Amino acid sequence: MNDTTQISRGSHVSRIGVIALHAFTQLVRMKVFYFLAVFAVIAIASNFFDLPQHEGPESVGVNVLRSIKSWSLGTMTLFSVVLSIVATALLLPKDVEDRTLYTILAKPVPRIDYLAGKLLGVLLLVFVSLALMDVLMTAVLQIRTSMVLEQQLEMARAMGWPQDAIDSLRVETLAQGPSWSLQGAVFAVFLRASIMASLALLISTFSTSTLFTTIISFLIYFIGHFQADARDVYLQAGQAGEGIFARLASLAFSLVLPDFQNFNVIDAVIEGQAMPLLILGKLTLIGLYYALFFTIASWFIFAEKEF
Repeated sequence: MNDTTQISRGSHVSRIGVIALHAFTQLVRMKVFYFLAVFAVIAIASNFFDLPQHEGPESVGVNVLRSIKSWSLGTMTLFSVVLSIVATALLLPKDVEDRTLYTILAKPVPRIDYLAGKLLGVLLLVFVSLALMDVLMTAVLQIRTSMVLEQQLEMARAMGWPQDAIDSLRVETLAQGPSWSLQGAVFAVFLRASIMASLALLISTFSTSTLFTTIISFLIYFIGHFQADARDVYLQAGQAGEGIFARLASLAFSLVLPDFQNFNVIDAVIEGQAMPLLILGKLTLIGLYYALFFTIASWFIFAEKEF
């Protein structure tokens, strides 16, 4: 009995792995990596953006480093969300059109394995893309941090700053460079993209149009950024009489629709603050919850469809 269970689990994992690798290869052939060239241009060009300065000369270099991080993480977020939604929306309709889906399900392959494999294929593509962009961002930021630090220390010594002020300037400048918190911010970008990919997978199981899946996914993404504000307004309106009902409804709404304001901690990392492990762990649990929730919901809908 135990041997049979182990074989079954192994076959599930192997099937999911094969489907994920096929989905990854399928997406790579669509030449989505061309977006990386755009990111490279933005990451390098962000070195030369001259923003208006309202602070002392010692803050000029720091603002340049913040600009590099802001443009890089912003581009990563945009790229990963667009890629996760569009790639997921394309996969199921394309398999139906090519009749690949009928071949796979005739094996027979459990539908949960098929959905999980497709989702993992998209997430693998997003992960690899973000990893490459992260390497480029870190390299550009490391080079520029060294240049800025040298310029700032030279300026401070020329102005006769005391040693403790010079040390403080060094710490402040280095805090804007590559750090583990910055890597945590990139991982948070990946988690947000994972939620959107699993959501797009759910929508695509009952949608007959790739365009519909894409539009609804983006709509929910934007709504998710205002979910907390809408929930607060709803709770305040319900304080008059139906407070308990309002809170339960708000809780149910939060369990179904992700609140993307939780990921705004990335802004603090751009400012040079450290990201606590507790916050990163919270974001990881949020990402896992919604990815599993949407995938299981997709399975329930997909299991009822006839192919």
